[in-house]
Amino acid sequence: MKTNIYRVGPEISSERLDMFLSSESGLTRSRVKKLIALGAVTVNARPKMKTSHKLRGGDLVELVIPAEPEGILVPEDIPLEILWEDKHIIVVNKPPGMVVYPAVGNRSGTLMNALVSKCTISASAGAPLRPGIVHRLDKETSGTIVIAKDDLSYHNLISQFKEREIEKHYLALLSGRLKEEKGEINAAIGRSVSDRKKMSTRTKKGKEALTRFEVIERFGPATMAKVRIITGRTHQIRVHFASIGNPVLGDRIYGKKTSLRIGNITIPFRRQMLHAYTIKLRHPVNGDIMEFKAPVPEDMEKAIEALRM
Repeated sequence: MKTNIYRVGPEISSERLDMFLSSESGLTRSRVKKLIALGAVTVNARPKMKTSHKLRGGDLVELVIPAEPEGILVPEDIPLEILWEDKHIIVVNKPPGMVVYPAVGNRSGTLMNALVSKCTISASAGAPLRPGIVHRLDKETSGTIVIAKDDLSYHNLISQFKEREIEKHYLALLSGRLKEEKGEINAAIGRSVSDRKKMSTRTKKGKEALTRFEVIERFGPATMAKVRIITGRTHQIRVHFASIGNPVLGDRIYGKKTSLRIGNITIPFRRQMLHAYTIKLRHPVNGDIMEFKAPVPEDMEKAIEALRM
């Protein structure tokens, strides 16, 4: 059992309890909500709080996290391409097919299992299974991801994401032809009303979501685009492009376009063709502006070459 105590900053006037705790503790909001329901959270020593309780500057929030028998991050010697590493952060080119941190159904073989075998991550936020995680990539999405090694860096990067200071660009292979050379998709995203396991722009409780894109190359039945997400909603790129009729090739959830036939050739897409190409951020300690680029993975390069034929 672990007890964390947080003092709400004076700049906060009306922030939801669950959102505040998720940001400060590194736990997912669903995990925080469960802990609140279990009575593991008090505000100014008052129990039985609601997840929607609005916090104000000076409030004292106490969070008790029960011990988790399976909450052990086991180091595994898995090869990783490290783009940058210092005492405070590590930036990795995540390969496709790798989950970021352990969860039900994926207890091993994750990015975090690999990282803790190569470096020391002292960040308590997100511990024990996802210490220092400030953002994530879907299992089948490859590319740049930054992890904080200490709590100071964690909270600084979380703040940069919250203030939309961090720039992330993706390369996406899309089904069909985008109508515009450059544009944006501005459509709220939330849980699908027909399938709660999926996200959708057709939702009752959507959150602001903005995606900007620029066509890089056209291939007839497909388009390669450079994509920047201004917000960071779950499955944002996949949902947005599916909503305009140009799903990410290989996306088996939102598009189901897993192959293209060009002439006598069939080009298969065995995973979603989405790559987190660059990330630009301010170093959490020295303030330097840093940009990292991840080479396009071999499977995506081969798909691009096949489309050009």
